[in-house]
Amino acid sequence: MNKFITEMARKAKENPQKIAFPESLNSDILRTASQVVKTGIGFVLLIGNQIEIEDLSRQEGISTEGFEYFDCKDEQNRILLAEEYRRKYDDFTEKSILRKAKDPVRCAMFLLKLGKVNCVAAGKEYSTGDVIFEAMSIVGLKEGVERVSSLGIADIPGFEGPEGTLLGLADCAITAQPDAADLAGIAISSADTVRTLLGWEPRLALLSFSTCGSADHESIDVIREAVKRVQKIRPELSIDGEFQLDSAIIPSVAAKKVKWESKVAGKANVLIFPNLHAGNIGVKMIQIFGKANAYGPVLQGFAKPVCDFSRSAPVEEMFGNVAMLVIRAGGENG
Repeated sequence: MNKFITEMARKAKENPQKIAFPESLNSDILRTASQVVKTGIGFVLLIGNQIEIEDLSRQEGISTEGFEYFDCKDEQNRILLAEEYRRKYDDFTEKSILRKAKDPVRCAMFLLKLGKVNCVAAGKEYSTGDVIFEAMSIVGLKEGVERVSSLGIADIPGFEGPEGTLLGLADCAITAQPDAADLAGIAISSADTVRTLLGWEPRLALLSFSTCGSADHESIDVIREAVKRVQKIRPELSIDGEFQLDSAIIPSVAAKKVKWESKVAGKANVLIFPNLHAGNIGVKMIQIFGKANAYGPVLQGFAKPVCDFSRSAPVEEMFGNVAMLVIRAGGENG
């Protein structure tokens, strides 16, 4: 494991949480779950039939020590789940829960909302859209958050920022064309994520092709409005913009370009991109040309933590994502 993942695992181990894995007949999921148990960062609940899971594990040479199981195809399990859910919530009928909970991801989300698990890790076989849709439908969003977003952590060789070589990047995976409210929500969610996950005091820079009014365009108005929204909703957060990239992260450039006193200019540790085009291009450029490692993306905005794996992710990357998920769940659970 690399240094970043090792550190995330160390931190997760301080407060282990229970993770539901719905895609229990995927060998990479089983390897990740086994590593979670082996390293002590969390407790594993696999959604599926125990016999089928253990048969596959034996074939793949994977230890099942420490695994717990919830068979969502077992009608009695679903009946008990539906009854408990209906005692606490009224957003689904019992009949609807019995039907929906046959699906492993939906079942995991019901268990998460009930507090039977602390977080859900999926996406190896389900699409990102499916994971997000089921989480939004069942778990819901945090109070005050209007849209799900994502945060990536980039480890950039040679970069010397306030957090060393690390830099937070949002939103690079979910929201194509955010409006001012969306951008404000992305910034707020990202601030909370880096504080819980990495212990940073967030300094959020909203990026643009303009710095402090050097250009005018309706798209820049959206960014300026987002800054004002965050300052009103969360006045304790350090947020500023609009900034060009160099003004956000290079102190000498900020000193020349930024017209007002700023806690963020030149020393931002979280960059908020104006749209998904910029975010996706930006991440890929630092990976390709800067040889950076990018971790995540971390889904944020849900009422309880949910992780979405890339379908092509290797086990080490999946384990790192689960470690970050556990840290966030531990932070939310005190």
